[in-house]
Amino acid sequence: MLKKLGRLFTIKTRFEAWAVIYAIALGAVERGRHYLDVYPGFSGWLLAAACTGVVFLAGAKLLDSVRKAAPAPALAANGGYVPRRPMERRNRPTARPRRRFSESRTSHRTN
Repeated sequence: MLKKLGRLFTIKTRFEAWAVIYAIALGAVERGRHYLDVYPGFSGWLLAAACTGVVFLAGAKLLDSVRKAAPAPALAANGGYVPRRPMERRNRPTARPRRRFSESRTSHRTN
């Protein structure tokens, strides 16, 4: 039952994300107006700007999360087996081979 209730609050489309961003913006502006009344001067303006700035951060995160959600891949014709892509190589340093005699050549010379 909780899963069904939780699915109601999942943002699936960009339209829903924009609606949530709009609601966050309305609340942030109202809170900013409240800060301007309570804290007159620079501190009120600073808090109001912080409230409205949060909308940009939250909105960007919401829109990015909706855009990255890709539909599930279609099943392959060979019984539903979809081969996975190989892992991409990471640029990790590899151990250099150790030389047997690490001294320079000049130390081996004899006069």
